[in-house]
Formats: sequence, C-alpha cells, structure tokens
Amino acid sequence: MDNATEFTKRLVELLRSERHAMAEFLVALAEFDRRALWRERGHTSLFSFLRRELGLSAGAAQYRKTAAELIQRYPAVDGALREGKLCLSSVCELAKVVTTENFAEILPRFYGLSSRDAAEVAASIRPVENPPRREVVVPVRSVSVPSAVTVPAAEPILFRAPELNVPSRVETSHSEVARTEPESARSEPVDLRAATPVPKPSSIDWLDGDQARMHLTVSKAFLKKLEAARDALSHSMPGATRENVLEAALDLLLVERDRRKGLTARPQKTPRPSTRPDHIPAHVRREVWARDCGRCTFVLASGEPCGSTHRLELDHIVPRARGGGSTADNLRIRCRGHNLEEARRVFGNALVDAYAGAGGGGGAPLLGAAAAHRLTRSATPASSTGALPSRGSGEAPRNAAAPAGTS
Repeated sequence: MDNATEFTKRLVELLRSERHAMAEFLVALAEFDRRALWRERGHTSLFSFLRRELGLSAGAAQYRKTAAELIQRYPAVDGALREGKLCLSSVCELAKVVTTENFAEILPRFYGLSSRDAAEVAASIRPVENPPRREVVVPVRSVSVPSAVTVPAAEPILFRAPELNVPSRVETSHSEVARTEPESARSEPVDLRAATPVPKPSSIDWLDGDQARMHLTVSKAFLKKLEAARDALSHSMPGATRENVLEAALDLLLVERDRRKGLTARPQKTPRPSTRPDHIPAHVRREVWARDCGRCTFVLASGEPCGSTHRLELDHIVPRARGGGSTADNLRIRCRGHNLEEARRVFGNALVDAYAGAGGGGGAPLLGAAAAHRLTRSATPASSTGALPSRGSGEAPRNAAAPAGTS
C-alpha cells in the first residue's frame, strides 16, 4: 500500500469486516440473551455479564444490550447493521420508539444518522411530555459521557430476605430540624414505599474530580420543605446552601436506616430478647456486615466476586427449615439478584413463576397447598418494612460454580 487509493481500499474492506463482525457478535449475543446463558455464568442480567465478564464500559454494554434485544424482536435490524445503515448509537434511539406496528415505517428514518440526528428523529416520533424548562442557564464545561444506562425492569418481588443498609460514614445530630420544622412543611410526608418507581428527569454534569452539577425537576412541595429545612438550620448552620441542607438530611436518613437495621456504631450493651423464631440479632447483623465488607459475596463463574452494594440481603447458608440458625457462621450477604436466582434453583422456575403470577404478594399466591406449605416453612420473614417473606434453600457450596444461597 504505497498510495492513498490503496490505503482507502484497505480501510473500506476493514470497515466492512468490522460491521460484519459487530453484526455477528450482536446476533450471537441475542441468542445468548434469549437462552439466558448469563445465568449459568453467575450473572443476574445480560448487562452485568457484558460489564463484569467482557469488560465493556457501561455505555458500550448498554448499546450492545439494546441492540441484541432489538435483534431478537426485529431480525431486520441485523441486516441494517451489516450494511452500515444503522450504528449502535442510532439503534439505541430506535429502540426508544419502535413498536411492532410502526417498525417497517420508521426503520428507514434512522438509516445513516448520527446519534444526535437519531435522537432528534426519536423525539419527533415520541415527543417528551411537559419538558422541563430552565429560565437561567449557566454554561458548564462540556463533558463527554456515555449514554444513560437504562436499568432493566425489576422482577416481581417473589420473596424477601432480611435487608441490609450501608452504615453511614458520618453520624450527625440535627435535632433542630425536627423541633423547628413548620407544620406546613411536614404535613404531607413522603411515603417511600408508595412512591412512584418512575424517577423525575435529572442529569449530572461532572465539573471536576470532586464536584458535579445536578439538574433535577422537583415538586412545589419539595421546594417548600427545602426552604423550611434551611430555616430550621439557620442557627446551627448559618448561611447553609441547598447542598448543605440536602446533605444534612441525607445524613439523618442514613443514620435512621442504620439504627433500624442494627448497624449503629453504639449498640446496646444488653440486647433485648426476641420471641420471633426468624429474628436475627443486631450484633449478628453487624458482625456479618463487617466480615463481608458490606458487599454481595457471591462468586461469579469467572472467579470474580459479585461485590454489589445494591439491595443487599442476609442469606442463610443452611436454611432454618433444615436446622440452620441465625448465626454469623450461617449467614452471608447476597444481593437481591443472586438470591432470586437461587430461589429459582431451589424452588424451580414453575413455582417461582406461579408465585409471581399472584402479583408478588398482592393476594394469595397461586400455589398448591403443599407447595405453599413448603415455601412458608422454609421462609424467613421480611425485615421491618413489612414486605414478603424471604426464601429458603438447601446448603450451597462456597465456590465459583455454586449458585448463590438463599435466606
């Protein structure tokens, strides 16, 4: 290759090969996902497999996950990718608006578009309702960030193991907030259990390694509470900014949650006895938390620990139904995803799916009497939130190939 023409031809060939290789990868990934083979590798989702085992960034994993899901629903996407008519970024925008009814009509509209142009087309097909508007805009340094990662829809709550919460790093005492808060600000407290799962629009722009700007759409009631809280802190924190007020409130929330879960730094010297057979003493919770470093200890097939800090639960290695006790040696931390996978291994998909068919606890589960009895006998009641009982399991070996245990 001595001249530009030969180089160009070679680059065109490589680009064509790249497109075909990507399409082959996505087709294989779609089949991998359809068969849920990521479960056999110890992962709770395809996204986790792409991130943890294939080492992709969050943005790259989300692009490929979205494309694989789209190929499963609409095989024609594969051909468009091979021909270079679609790229990964435009596929993600297409996925936001495509339906079985409009697929044939809107697919060509995304051909050859950049991610920005594809986003514009998607917005024209499905406009944002009541978009937030800002009257004052402060320019910030442009930062390149990956596309927002969509969290897969949560599976129905089939069983509930005792929950754990991260102990707060800072324990603060702002009793003035509770003493001086105006009645109008606390007349309508937020019910976190009844809160809508759909978040309000928000975004974060990182300014440097330690600071970020958050754009958040809030209600009028929220603003009233924020100003009332700032007034309440006017003596203990003169000139407090909104960030100071929100951080103080978050500190209090974390301290209260830790207290409820027994993760306090100043435990009672003489714990109160409990008559509940499913009770896990607070000092045992603290010991397990410290030993497992507040992370899911399940080991993936790759040999890497899960390490999740999200929706953590206490897991009985030997279930109580088989004589296992609520001791530190018989407890370990598991994330909800790995506990749920173990429930499927222990009870079987049919039983778990049947329980989910009842609405995840919205009434009597759709189980036979014998199955329901087995499930109840091996279950650990939920934490103080009053949720559904957690599941029980057989003893699981602690190695990479073993599924996660259950409570």
